[in-house]
Amino acid sequence: MDGDNSHVEMKLAADDEEGGEIGRPEHLHASMPPPRRNGKNLCFIVMAAVLLLLIGFLIGYLSYRGRMQRVNRCLDGSGNCEMTPTASYFSDDGTEEEEVPVPRILYWPDLRNMLSAKLSVGHLEANLRQREGKNSFEAGKFEDETTASYIHDQFTSFRLDDVWNDEHYIRLQDKGSSNNQVFIIEDGPEQLLESPDAYVAYSKSDTVTGKPIYVNYGRKEDFQQIRNMGVPMNGTIIIFRAGKITLAEKAANAREEGAVGVLMYLGPSDYRNTDLLVPFGHAHLGTGDPYTPGFPSFNHTQFPPVESSGLPRIPVQTISSQAAAALFRKMDGEKCLEEWTSGIMGCKVTVSSSSKMTVKLAVNNIMVDRKILNIFGVIKGFEEPDRYVVLGAQRDSWGPGAAKAGVGTAILLELARVISDMVKNDDYKPRRSIIFASWSAGEYGAVGATEWLEGYTTTLHAKAFTYINLDTAVLGSRHIKISASPLLYSLLEATMKRVKDPTMDSRYLYNRVGSDWVKRVVPLDLDNAAFPFLAYSGIPVVSFGFYDEGDEYSFLGTTQDTLANLKAKTDKLYPLMHTAAEVAGQIALRLTHDHELFLDFDRYSEELLSFQEKILPFDSEVKALGLTLKWLFYARGDFQRAADALRRDIANSDRENRIVRRSLNDRMMKVEYDFLSPYLSPKDAPFRHIFFGKGSHTLQSLLENLQQLEVNKDSAHVNKLKEQLALATWTIKGAANALVGDIWNTDNEI
Repeated sequence: MDGDNSHVEMKLAADDEEGGEIGRPEHLHASMPPPRRNGKNLCFIVMAAVLLLLIGFLIGYLSYRGRMQRVNRCLDGSGNCEMTPTASYFSDDGTEEEEVPVPRILYWPDLRNMLSAKLSVGHLEANLRQREGKNSFEAGKFEDETTASYIHDQFTSFRLDDVWNDEHYIRLQDKGSSNNQVFIIEDGPEQLLESPDAYVAYSKSDTVTGKPIYVNYGRKEDFQQIRNMGVPMNGTIIIFRAGKITLAEKAANAREEGAVGVLMYLGPSDYRNTDLLVPFGHAHLGTGDPYTPGFPSFNHTQFPPVESSGLPRIPVQTISSQAAAALFRKMDGEKCLEEWTSGIMGCKVTVSSSSKMTVKLAVNNIMVDRKILNIFGVIKGFEEPDRYVVLGAQRDSWGPGAAKAGVGTAILLELARVISDMVKNDDYKPRRSIIFASWSAGEYGAVGATEWLEGYTTTLHAKAFTYINLDTAVLGSRHIKISASPLLYSLLEATMKRVKDPTMDSRYLYNRVGSDWVKRVVPLDLDNAAFPFLAYSGIPVVSFGFYDEGDEYSFLGTTQDTLANLKAKTDKLYPLMHTAAEVAGQIALRLTHDHELFLDFDRYSEELLSFQEKILPFDSEVKALGLTLKWLFYARGDFQRAADALRRDIANSDRENRIVRRSLNDRMMKVEYDFLSPYLSPKDAPFRHIFFGKGSHTLQSLLENLQQLEVNKDSAHVNKLKEQLALATWTIKGAANALVGDIWNTDNEI
């Protein structure tokens, strides 16, 4: 029995143990579920709840994001607004709660029309009449400073976000205690030809004597004509008429030929009713203060004892066409070519070999140190205030300067007033900033503008993405003069298609210039304030204005540049000013309104292709020297592929992503700057742009050397040609690499 009992107890224990693990009795199973199955159910329930929460969150987020994107597009005017905002909303119990503020939506057509409507002919006229009754606005003198103070006060009254002055201390040349003089010397005593009131800044002060030689406009091809005639020019005094190129370029060409002095007059065939007028001018082949080349002329700067290589280093003076005619009558040499006569009877090239007649030129200009002021005002951008477009106008002038400085300054003030009013009172919120600049010392070679660029050279090219020049916007009415960077061609064309032509009822400016207007774009000259922005700082520029081709405004740079003479030139002065202001204003607004900068970098691909077509015919001559053009062509191809890649990146980008958008815009902004050759010193070669600069590094200089090679192979400088090809190739290659963006995306197969 004991054994049996023992067996039964063990069996029960075993059953209990087994039931606790895998098979509990039925009544226990019904009252308490197994622990393992309880854990599984809880896990499933929690996972289901979390999944439902995630799905609900995602649905809510996507709905909210879609609404906010539409709201953003409504607020900034950049897209179609599909929402219908309500003025108020109601709570669940039906009571009205607070109103939802909805900013006014401004699309581009709204802004364009608003600008045109707000620009006032009356305000433009009032601004221009500020110069009436004043004879001179010479840089740094009383009238210039008074005008600067007036502009500062106007900017302040317009409630611009910030207004400030920029002081520079520069060296200028002024007229001496007595007028400069020109004499004719024959067998007898000296005869005074003329003693004009006007002078040429940066001329060498000296007295020189030499035989006179007339060289038309003083261009290189004109000097070549004189060389072909076998007339020696060393030690002579060169005479030429105004026009075609700047006075500084004429003087530089004369000095290169060995001339000891230079005289210039206004040719009657180009400038009517100017027989007695003598123009002012400057002879510095450059921009900025020539005694601080490459350095900003701030008061605290310790300047090195250097001078610009662009100084003429020979006496230069202007005379009247009446004096030029008297001089020609004394000359007994070969007659002028028919196309050189310039409207003066008895035009001669020089004197005969037996003649003892000479010309004596006495220049006694003096150097002065003077403080000048640039005046600035800014409307700050709401999204990218550190990116800005600059509108600028020269303020100073040697005479009354109605056309030279008055028109541009009047337009500058009116645009500042109107655009500020749009921001303060009409809910316009520009993404980027707009700077308004009034320059001084423009008559001396864009000194004020250049000194500002030199002072902030490390930052401006990365922040300022366009300069709009307002100078000499109205010199006539029959034709339109355009100078611009290719990056702005497309924007300028779109603008001209939307701005009415004041001389042609119900037609637009584009109807006048035609579809091939790009072929007539005029290269910027050294006297244009936009030139240093483009060629020195690598900032895209545009300069737009009205003129009469073949019938120049005769009084520019003279004491007769008055409002009365300008109005006599065109009876639509103020409507033309309104139109010029509208063009400049639309460009500034479009560049600060759109998500994507309206900079057409594909235009430079076309410019490079055009240049390749020009130099391709010289391929065999280059190969004969043991050189090749293929690397230059490869670099052009790299730029084309880089431009295509950037265009794809823009098309595939999220335009709502500000970081991505800013990065793409910055790549477009740098295109112009990347055409400044990095292999040159800004001090020795300040205008480093390979398309629009000055010097042997430019593509134009390379083309001229190749053309010379075709004419005379013996004149070829192989090492110079090698250097030019290398500079052009690697500058273009560098621009392509920068356009691509990231270093790992660059094409290094060249």
